[in-house]
Amino acid sequence: FVLGRLGEGDAPGASAATEPIDRDLLAALASLVDEATASLDRFDYARALERTESFFWRFCDDYLELVKTRAYGGEDPEATRSARAALHVALDVVLRLLAPFLPFASEEAWRWSHRASVHAASWPTGAEVSGESIEGADGVLEAASDVLGAIRRQKSAAKLSMRADVASVTVRNTPAYLAAVDAARVDLIDAGRIGRLVLEEGDPDVVVELSAAQP
Repeated sequence: FVLGRLGEGDAPGASAATEPIDRDLLAALASLVDEATASLDRFDYARALERTESFFWRFCDDYLELVKTRAYGGEDPEATRSARAALHVALDVVLRLLAPFLPFASEEAWRWSHRASVHAASWPTGAEVSGESIEGADGVLEAASDVLGAIRRQKSAAKLSMRADVASVTVRNTPAYLAAVDAARVDLIDAGRIGRLVLEEGDPDVVVELSAAQP
């Protein structure tokens, strides 16, 4: 999916990631690289693999679903480029992090877009991922993932398709948490198929009102 979104010679770097949720992902990725590198330096291979796998599944299950439509392209070219940049950097870095543990699978996936072997590529660094433009994670991806997860659970409980429309979602939480959700509003509304997203200060809660739809 990621490589299919990039045109010939189009491989935007981390600096092209301008949307809050994209920057949040890359900040988390930079932190992962530093943590995995430190774990390998201590010969704690299990920790390095566990943290990398955890990021990889969150990247696939949550982030990819949240930005998928934006990555296809829309009315805002800069927002599209931002999603594609974050997707490309994440794929490139995660393949290098997995290469010591999954040498053949990572090599196969790497060769889809590179001529040289992944095992000849340089080990990633946190500075390479984030540079000076990506600040620390501010919870945008985590908050959006929480809300999307609540919607998925409600749809499953109602035996509805994940593509079923949602009439409204009300998120109650602290101002900081609501600000994080609001920063991912466009992607969240699209991924969750939400008709109306309401943010209210109060005790933490996510209220999902499902539309009448066929399973």
